Amino acid sequence: MTTAIRLIPCLDVARGRVVKGTRFVDLVDHGSAVDLAVRYEREGADEIVILGIALSTLSADERAEEERSLREIIAEIRRRVALPITVGGGVNDVSSALRFVEAGADRVSVNTAAVESPELITELSERLGAQSVVVAIDVAHGEVMTRGGRVATGREVGAWAAEVEARGTGEILLTSVDRDGTGSGFDVAAIRRVRGMVDLPIIASGGARTPADFMLALEAGASAVLAAGMFHRQEFSIQESKKILNERGWRMRPC
Repeated sequence: MTTAIRLIPCLDVARGRVVKGTRFVDLVDHGSAVDLAVRYEREGADEIVILGIALSTLSADERAEEERSLREIIAEIRRRVALPITVGGGVNDVSSALRFVEAGADRVSVNTAAVESPELITELSERLGAQSVVVAIDVAHGEVMTRGGRVATGREVGAWAAEVEARGTGEILLTSVDRDGTGSGFDVAAIRRVRGMVDLPIIASGGARTPADFMLALEAGASAVLAAGMFHRQEFSIQESKKILNERGWRMRPC
C-alpha cells in the first residue's frame, strides 16, 4: 500500500451544536463544533467532515437561518483550524455549494439532491473541480436512501456508485444507515460492492466502535475511515487509533 489512509472525524451539526444519534435519530448533544474541530486537529485528524443534518428537514425560512449558522461555524473553524474541511447537508445546487466554499469549505458533499438531479454532480464538478466534490451515499441493505436515511430510492448501491463516478465526483462517502451510531461495525458488504464498481476513493462511515472496525473497512476496500461518536465520547483518540492501525501495517498520515 502506497497511499496513506485518512482518519476523519465527523461533526453532525444541528442548530449550532454537534449532535450524534443512532440510525440518524435519538440525537445527543456533544458540544461546540469549533471546540471539537480544534481538538481533532490537535489529535492528528487528517480532515474534518461537517454535515448540516437539519437542513433537509426545515422550512425555507428555517433553512436559511440554519444555513447561515452553519456557514458562521465553518468560517470560525477555518480561522482556527488548518485541516481540509468537507461540508454537506442541504447542498442542493451550485449556489448553495459556493456559499459553503466561500465560508471556508475545501470540498462539498451532496447526497439527496444528487439522487434527485444527477446532473448536479457534473455541474458541481465543472464549477469546483472533481477533487472538491464528494457524493455521499446512504445505504441500507444494499439500497440507496435519501432524506437523512428516511426515503428508499430503489437504487442499488453499486450501480449508483458507478453512475456518480461517471458523472464526475472525486470521492464517495458511503454511510450505513442501519449501522450508524450502533457501534456494530461498518457495512463491509456495501464497501466491497462499491469498491467492485468504482476506482474512486471511498470514505467508509457508519458503525465504528474501535480501530478494529477501521481495519475491516480498509480490508474491504475503503480508502479512508470516518467516525463520530467514538471520538466525541473519547473512547479512542485519533492519535491512539492511528498508532494501532500503523502497528497493524496500515500506513497512516503522521499526527
